[in-house]
Amino acid sequence: MAQAAKQSSYDVVIVGGAMLGSSVAWFTANNPDFDGSILVVERDPSYEFCSTSHTNSCIRQQFSNEINVRISQFGVEFVKNFRAFMGDDPRVPEVVLQSYGYMYLADNQEFAAILAGNQKLQQACGAGTRHMLAEEIARDYPFYNLEGIVAGNHNTVDEGYFDGNTLFDWWKRSARELGVEYIGNEVVAMTKNAAGNRVESVTLKSGEVVSCGQVVNASGPRAVLTSRMAGIEIPVEPRKRYTFIFDAAHPLDQDLPLTIDPSGVHMRSDGAYYLAGCPPEVDPPVDYDDFEQDHSIWEEKVWPTIANRVPQFEAIKLINSWAGHYAFNTLDQNAILGPHTEVENFMFVNGFSGHGFQQSPAMGRGMSELLAYGEFRSLDLSPFGFERITKKEPFVEKAVI
Repeated sequence: MAQAAKQSSYDVVIVGGAMLGSSVAWFTANNPDFDGSILVVERDPSYEFCSTSHTNSCIRQQFSNEINVRISQFGVEFVKNFRAFMGDDPRVPEVVLQSYGYMYLADNQEFAAILAGNQKLQQACGAGTRHMLAEEIARDYPFYNLEGIVAGNHNTVDEGYFDGNTLFDWWKRSARELGVEYIGNEVVAMTKNAAGNRVESVTLKSGEVVSCGQVVNASGPRAVLTSRMAGIEIPVEPRKRYTFIFDAAHPLDQDLPLTIDPSGVHMRSDGAYYLAGCPPEVDPPVDYDDFEQDHSIWEEKVWPTIANRVPQFEAIKLINSWAGHYAFNTLDQNAILGPHTEVENFMFVNGFSGHGFQQSPAMGRGMSELLAYGEFRSLDLSPFGFERITKKEPFVEKAVI
């Protein structure tokens, strides 16, 4: 049953309460300069089908744009000092970052040159990325079959995976303790003022009309359904991504970095098991409720690829698998963050295209600054603004998985 809002008016209404919505809620409520009211409306309080529940929970500094590197560096700082950021609350657990890094493999000189250029930029930002020739990779990770591989990039410093659900759970819990109201309901309509440049209220599925000062679209793959209520189109759609957990009859005697094979298949250690994933060969938008798995992807693409790249994986057993959705920005696979160019109080935190978990600390902080001050004060996140969508000018990021 839908939950009713306790008030008829809020300073901020956040549409979507998963990882990004809860990050925005917590950072805003935790900001001592913000003293307003916040309502988070989540259509599925179980979070069963949201992208947050299907994440692989990884973080990397290996990007080709400085701002994306900086975003991840703050994410690492936040993860490694999570309890301190949460006010040294003794209830909050420490979060461990498993730093065995990403290993990008290049099977041609053109991509190897791109990796080398990316490494220089990352190194200038303080990242620990190394550009490695095939023989150097073989020396450090002798389990790989490197036939056809000419080079790779690898970073074992503050890059790997972490328990992102701990962040998510504590953001929700702490936000509530700071006065944020969460309700299980759904925004079904928005009403703008006569000039059409502000959203004045949202209508809930249960029938209530709630006035709002700012609206934050944190609707994940459903972002365009939310934006259309304000008459706004954004290039965000659900794209299906597959994850497979497998056991190896002959496990490796060292950690498997998150390896990005030239085929597009990626794999990494995952506790006692291993994790692999990939996009489908044909990658269309899917229905919002379509989480059906295509088992031929495992049989025909993933298993052959990982068995070729790591010969010890010829004898493996599939333990679990699932399909989740990317909130895929078809313009440039980067986030859309900040206000609309015309509907000034409609705010985006959308289109992360698989980077949402690792970018959620910096993006939540940035959005909280916009809500409190009307400007970014920590990192300048303006390259992700909506204006580029209007102009159809992509913010190009070469390191997209």
